[in-house]
Amino acid sequence: MRFVILLALLGASLCTAAEFQISFAPAARATPADGRLIVVVSKQLEGEPRFQVGWGLETQQIFGMDVNAWKPGDVSHMDGVTDGSPLHHLRDLPPGTYSVQAVLNVYETFHRADGKTIKLHMDEGEGQQWNRSPGNLYSKPQRVEIAADSNVAINLTEVISPIPAPADTKYIRHVSIESKLLTKFWGRPMRLGAIVLVPQGFDDHQEQHYPVAFLQSHFSGDFFRFRETPPASEMTARERRSADSAYQFYQDWTSGRLPRMLIVVTQHATPYYDDSYGVNTANTGPYGDALTQELYPYVEHQFRAIGEPWARVLFGGSTGGWMTLAQQIFYPEYFGGAWGFCPDPVDFHAFQSINVYADKNAYFDEGPFAKLPKLLGRLPNDRILDTMQAFSAQENVLGTRGRSGGQMDAFHATFGPADAEGYPAKLWDAANGVIDPEVAKYWREHYDLTAYLERDWERLGPRLVGKIHVTMGTKDTFYLDAATHKLEDFLESTKLPGKGPYYGGSFEFGNNEPHCYVGKIPPGVSMFAFYLPIFAEHMRTMAPKGADVESWRH
Repeated sequence: MRFVILLALLGASLCTAAEFQISFAPAARATPADGRLIVVVSKQLEGEPRFQVGWGLETQQIFGMDVNAWKPGDVSHMDGVTDGSPLHHLRDLPPGTYSVQAVLNVYETFHRADGKTIKLHMDEGEGQQWNRSPGNLYSKPQRVEIAADSNVAINLTEVISPIPAPADTKYIRHVSIESKLLTKFWGRPMRLGAIVLVPQGFDDHQEQHYPVAFLQSHFSGDFFRFRETPPASEMTARERRSADSAYQFYQDWTSGRLPRMLIVVTQHATPYYDDSYGVNTANTGPYGDALTQELYPYVEHQFRAIGEPWARVLFGGSTGGWMTLAQQIFYPEYFGGAWGFCPDPVDFHAFQSINVYADKNAYFDEGPFAKLPKLLGRLPNDRILDTMQAFSAQENVLGTRGRSGGQMDAFHATFGPADAEGYPAKLWDAANGVIDPEVAKYWREHYDLTAYLERDWERLGPRLVGKIHVTMGTKDTFYLDAATHKLEDFLESTKLPGKGPYYGGSFEFGNNEPHCYVGKIPPGVSMFAFYLPIFAEHMRTMAPKGADVESWRH
């Protein structure tokens, strides 16, 4: 369909009362749709605006609105009061030349086991990315001149294609199962997946059994840190460094220089985020149980794992770092050790720049007259990455009711209770940042890892001795170091008389290192080549007498 742009020039103006008139073509989708309609307005006139939305100063402008039972050919109107970010409303958009593109993030209706009926975007193999999710509708970019009272017609004619399933190789295998636990909770089939890196000789030695290192991370379509072919000469410098590291790991893995074990990358994107944080929650369901009772046993059976706690370790960074520690703590006897790199907040006294329990506002620190913004993160040069207010505002435009697929909404969905309608009860009001003390109390009682350990160390301590290992940069990009210090303070206090048993793990802080510090690794050595021998030696110390701790070591 040909795009129509009606421009009414009403003289010089510092802002516009522009309107976007948006429809979608029957050829793109023949049935009505629910979802979040997002219009991106970009000053970059080349490329697709939907890929130009990010954090901080360089992000382009977005506007958003919910649509329900939106029919093909019907027009949805975004007018001057439509919410936006960074500009708060469409009326704030200055006159100028822009590239404009619209995306419909399609929602599915879920009838959950708790009796709530809610509308959310179901991950389609992309890791909760609204601008890349298969089945979402979008328009082709169009260059427009926007002035006062402009009317811009946008037609969504395109559909994001399904993502091809990655192929198995000699070393990389892919697993997907339906989870009975999650299917029951969500009221529709829900799947869990894994990417399994098998050792050299796996297919030739059917009698051999292996320990497992579970790698916890954000959603990944495949095991991209393992490359079986040399890097191409035309790669850019950054691509080349990544490819060199992946190819070096392949050489180390297949040469016999590393212990022979299984590396398992878990895939468990939810309707809220690209991973579940690996625990049971009110909003996403029993993911912790589903992983430990369904996916992990299935993988261990299929790939001849030893299948004993001493032969299972967890490792991962950032979100994966928190998940690594949480799974070890919530399932203390299932795993034999956890290496959490640069974990998300492990103590909510220091939830990035927010003290969840003492602060009244997530966006500002306020005195008698002064009011200073809370920061989301810092760049290596100490410049501001973003503020909590701006970051949360962007998520609220991408999706109300916690449906942005973004990081703060993931925290609300994971750590908080459900509200009366079944959506996440947010810790703070998206409009003004005011913190709800009842939700803060729920966070503390359920997912503050330090508080959890303090409350129940007498029971948990004996099951966690020697199992908790943490790395963190002292200049973490997202201020995660403060929470990690608080966790360390408690665990080190278990050495005091009457506080034991002593936790017997380790903390390593990298001086002035940003996110995500994974320890002092020698130059030219991959994270895997460094840590796999450490994991193997740890397993040997945790193994019971008579266990096979030799056949897989070389």
